[in-house]
Amino acid sequence: MDIIIGGFTLQGVGFLVALMIYASFIYRLMTQKLPQASSRPGMFVSVGPSGFTVAGVIGMADSVSRNVDEGFMGDGKLASMILRVMANWTCLWIWGLAFWFFFVSVGAHWSCARQHGGFGFSMTWFSFVFPNSALVTATFAIGKAFRSKAIEIIGCIMTCFLIIAWVLVVGMMMRAIQKKEILWPQQGEDKDEDGFKAPEKTERRSTLSTWVSGHSSKSNKS
Repeated sequence: MDIIIGGFTLQGVGFLVALMIYASFIYRLMTQKLPQASSRPGMFVSVGPSGFTVAGVIGMADSVSRNVDEGFMGDGKLASMILRVMANWTCLWIWGLAFWFFFVSVGAHWSCARQHGGFGFSMTWFSFVFPNSALVTATFAIGKAFRSKAIEIIGCIMTCFLIIAWVLVVGMMMRAIQKKEILWPQQGEDKDEDGFKAPEKTERRSTLSTWVSGHSSKSNKS
């Protein structure tokens, strides 16, 4: 029971911190333009905190009845039932919030999808997969908590789409490596990070020609 109390405390702290970041994120979306196309998949990260909070809280509330003492808060069984009901209905709201951020992120990519050729691969494409796994996990948790077969079927469909997305992202990553679009000097979204700049070919040629001319002039003098 002590582990459940500690886990619920840490989960609550993490979600409250995420709420403060949500405020900054939404303010930026309302006052500025959308992020550039290469970093726009990172918007799906906003789905993660809500999704994992739903899965964690429902899981801990479900474990209370199996680990609570009889004298916990006066009546252990009654307290566990109340905690479970409160957790399930509260997480239903948070689950809806996760879906809201998901649809906002999907809508932000509509303009990129309409462009000819779309947008090039970057490592932020993995945000299509891992944050959304939290939403899938939360969907299964909600379906189990409310014993809703429809929600569980939706979770299965989302799982299939998530697997397809993962395969596509990995395939695009291998294609980008083959085409030297990432993991290559002056390529990728971090090509200018920390002031890094690969020497240009023209500079290499000029340096080589200077060395050769200098070496030949010394040999002529000797």
